[in-house]
Amino acid sequence: MTLSERNFFFKTGIFFSAAVILLILAASFLTIPMYPEIEENTRRPAYFFQTVSGSILGNNYYAVHSLLALAAIFSFTVMLLIHIFFERTPAPEILYIAFFVISLSFEALRLLLPLHLVLNFPSIYLRIATRVLLFARFVGIFSLLTASLCASGMDVQKNRNAIFIIIIAALAVTIGVPIDSQTWDTGFNLITGYLTMFRVVEILVFLITIASFLIASKIRDTKEYIFVAVGVMLALMGRNILLYSDNWITVGMGIVMLALGTWFLCTRIHKINLWM
Repeated sequence: MTLSERNFFFKTGIFFSAAVILLILAASFLTIPMYPEIEENTRRPAYFFQTVSGSILGNNYYAVHSLLALAAIFSFTVMLLIHIFFERTPAPEILYIAFFVISLSFEALRLLLPLHLVLNFPSIYLRIATRVLLFARFVGIFSLLTASLCASGMDVQKNRNAIFIIIIAALAVTIGVPIDSQTWDTGFNLITGYLTMFRVVEILVFLITIASFLIASKIRDTKEYIFVAVGVMLALMGRNILLYSDNWITVGMGIVMLALGTWFLCTRIHKINLWM
């Protein structure tokens, strides 16, 4: 993939994220007024930070709505900055980091659940949206994994093959997942099967990605990749918290960790490539 092709992808990501922000804004006029009318839901995301914070604050649908908007704004802002600072920088990892960033815009699909409660459209659209959302989430984490493999020595001339493998891997994980369109948690996530498998895959990808960046610091003899690994760790932890947040504490914690980790990750990669 040439620089011009990669930069065109960056611009496409900017426009896509901007369109998602506008769609969230439009949907807000229908969804926000009806949040007080949603009946109490006792099913909450079963993750540590969400469980602890939920025991203190409970859930808040306005917080969930805000996190979906923040995810799209984050995606737009970071893609814009990536395009500005990496337009002329041939950093092989940044393409895959951009995939990770853009994948967060797809969280807006969760707004289809409250829209379904308002408009009562067929539930098959909820199942389709959930499958697309799961696919985007795994494309995001597999893309960060690929970025780490690029840093540790993968042939950067085979971007199209790598992208194809990412897509196939994400499809393989998500395409057969059973989805219950009648049951959802307080984060507007439909309940899906194979949750244990998803968590194992995410943990393995997390560990391999961190390890690959640490290996890259040895192979390339630069400590900067150690800081990149720290940035990836923060970004992925923040992403996990944000994806399953349902109150203001976890929304704030998730977006701060995600933003800080992504900033750390991108600035260090930019610094590394300026030296080359």
